[in-house]
Amino acid sequence: MAHNGESITPTAAKPRTVLAMLAMNAGKVVPLELLSEELWHRNPPKSAKTTIQTYVMQVRKLAECAIRRCPEGAGQAKDILVTLPGGYLLNAETHDVDMWEFERLAEEGHRALEAGNLQLAAAKFAGALDKWRGPVLMDVQLGRHLKVHVQRLQEGLLSVLQCRIDADLRLGRHHELIGELMQLVQECPTHEGFYKSLIIALHRSGRRREALSAYRELHTALTRELGLEPSLTLQRLHQSILLADRETEELVDTAYWLNTAMASK
Repeated sequence: MAHNGESITPTAAKPRTVLAMLAMNAGKVVPLELLSEELWHRNPPKSAKTTIQTYVMQVRKLAECAIRRCPEGAGQAKDILVTLPGGYLLNAETHDVDMWEFERLAEEGHRALEAGNLQLAAAKFAGALDKWRGPVLMDVQLGRHLKVHVQRLQEGLLSVLQCRIDADLRLGRHHELIGELMQLVQECPTHEGFYKSLIIALHRSGRRREALSAYRELHTALTRELGLEPSLTLQRLHQSILLADRETEELVDTAYWLNTAMASK
């Protein structure tokens, strides 16, 4: 997390966890009990309250340094990390928290998609994804509450990534997407959305055999790991590619026999 472009993220593990909890709940009071449970589960030390206060002071010191280094810096650290009865509140600007900026850009992407502006939608989704580099809350010790936040964010990231890929496919960028999609299906071997996009991209690029092979890979992964068949949408896509192959073969056979007949005359 940053303030005025300056990082205020502590290096020590537990203060980072405190800041992560406050950032995930920015604008809301996070009770001391919730922070204590996240840090020590159900076995907090007797000094838990005092220790948390120390961690908060460490974050405030980093915020003070960020304020001093900014030429236009104004305000006080205690106005950024506010002490309230029973807990603390992170009073951050939206552009200071990557999560908020991600959600803002993703929402703009969805609006552009609904308006039929594929170029803008793809750009907004790409901008949202650029806000996340590496795993969510990397180098933060995750307790029960942060794990729930991380799962929600990871699902949101995959959803926005799929939306960006869909927009790019509709813009005819199937050739450029193949490499990225091949990597994604290796990382997410049962993700039907990524496989569907890969199959479409390969098929549109004239690589039908590879598209059919990708479907077989997905079918194997789903049946082996989950005991499921591919969705009806993917089954229909598979059938349409098979039919296209058969139609091509029939056209080739017809052309061959016509040429043979003409040559024999």
